Amino acid sequence: MIHSWKNSVVAFMDRRILSIFLFGFSSGLPFLLTLSTLTIWLKGSGINNTTIGLFVIITLPYTFKFIWGPMVDRVKLPLLFNPLGQRRSWALVSQVALIFMLIGLGSSHPETHIFETALWGFGVAFCSAIQDIVIEAYRIEVIDEDQTGAAAASSSLGYRFGMMMSGAGALFLAATFSWQTTYEIMAAFIGIGLLTTLLCPSPQSLVFTPAPYLSFTLTPLHNRFGSWLKSTYGPPLKELWQSYDWRVVLAFIFFYKVGDTALSVMNTPFQVDIGYSKLEIAHVGKLFGISAMIIGGFIGGLFLNRFGILASLMLCAVLQILSSLMFVIQALVGYNLDVLIITIGVENLTCGLGAAAYIAYLSSLCSAPHTATHYALLTSFGSLARILLSMISGFLADILSWPGFFTFTALSCVPCLVLLVHASHHFSTQQVLLKEAA
Repeated sequence: MIHSWKNSVVAFMDRRILSIFLFGFSSGLPFLLTLSTLTIWLKGSGINNTTIGLFVIITLPYTFKFIWGPMVDRVKLPLLFNPLGQRRSWALVSQVALIFMLIGLGSSHPETHIFETALWGFGVAFCSAIQDIVIEAYRIEVIDEDQTGAAAASSSLGYRFGMMMSGAGALFLAATFSWQTTYEIMAAFIGIGLLTTLLCPSPQSLVFTPAPYLSFTLTPLHNRFGSWLKSTYGPPLKELWQSYDWRVVLAFIFFYKVGDTALSVMNTPFQVDIGYSKLEIAHVGKLFGISAMIIGGFIGGLFLNRFGILASLMLCAVLQILSSLMFVIQALVGYNLDVLIITIGVENLTCGLGAAAYIAYLSSLCSAPHTATHYALLTSFGSLARILLSMISGFLADILSWPGFFTFTALSCVPCLVLLVHASHHFSTQQVLLKEAA
């Protein structure tokens, strides 16, 4: 359904949308504290590059969210379930634990007790992954259908602001105070999410389905565990499998990630290669780029509200191709600051638009009471695709010229557009059949 621009803007003026924005901030805040920000701390503490590289292992809970999803969907927390409900009770526990883990990580001493630092970092990633699962499930379940775009955009924008706080904000604090104080301040900012949990409304339509107990009987343990796994993971997986053509869905997620991943991973090495200084990259690539991304996220939310998910995804697919072609032009022109501003502007505007549309699309595939499990499965596949594409993008950049690499990136976005055109035709056919039946 196509809504008016006025209604598209009004959709953002809801208390639930504000809650989703604040939850997005709380979700995005811990991410860099276990990645680039922690890496800078480790490097400054004299840790060797091999050990720093191995620290990526502590972020595995983000990749394996699908394992924790059924727990968030089906395990009732005592004392908290009745006053807060399923989603808010899990959000509260994950946030309190996350604050504790961040304080512990900040008080560790990587120069003398690196394993302790790794354990606290893993704890931060684990609690953060649980919080992410809960927040995304809450966002999907609490909104009305016509607020999908506003909710997706608000979640994405909040997440970006959280990453800015734990990235540039944390580095500024670390330069002024100690790393321990920095992580304690970051832990205090999680309090924003905690207060939001206590004050936000609960989803009204959620029907809680308790998880089966792992019974203690004379049956062999592996049989009991297998039955428990089947009853816990079977229903959400069966529902997803029967509702959609998963060859198309997974192909779309993979190809949608191609352009976004290739550009985000290789654009900075590309800029350095053609002669831009660190200061120019910081000003144009970071400050201007982040601003364009935030604007793109807001426009993406408006467009989603106005025209729906399918039209927004088609626009983003076209813009991804255009972004890659802008990098081809940049590679052919070489060092030119004006062209760089246009290239970075198009790329980050597209990234902001694409993030909102992508979140809205994945959310549309999820349904209660298995929302957390569904979303965790989909985002885990997207994360796996991102990791695989990141690994090969550097190899392709080495064997191809920069114009060739970005041309290849543009062409790799075409299958995504073809899938969307097919989906559009299928949707139009369904609409005609429905009208004829009426």
